[in-house]
Amino acid sequence: MFRDMFREAGFEARRGQQFSGGTDSPDVVVPALPDFHWEIKFCQVVKIKDWMAQAVRDAGAKPFPVVGHKRNNEEPLATLHFKDLLTLIAHSDFVAEQAHNTKQTNTHK
Repeated sequence: MFRDMFREAGFEARRGQQFSGGTDSPDVVVPALPDFHWEIKFCQVVKIKDWMAQAVRDAGAKPFPVVGHKRNNEEPLATLHFKDLLTLIAHSDFVAEQAHNTKQTNTHK
């Protein structure tokens, strides 16, 4: 499912474990996104801390471990460290102005 979603978005993607079989093999391989390690879970009980720990451990030198997870009858979600999200946003075209470089003053008393 996650592999198919990458493909629908225009990325080449394949399942990883069946090809490599190692603990450091991502569940989905997306060659155009080499800095990401994709850990995929289909579970009704969410164990995000355990899953993120696994993704971090298995990511090795890859800077962006991501857990894609899906429960029955729900939209798939992706979890990553907040600092990584900020890095991705800062390097994207989504930032309207350099607001992340300016100091904001608290005007509330």
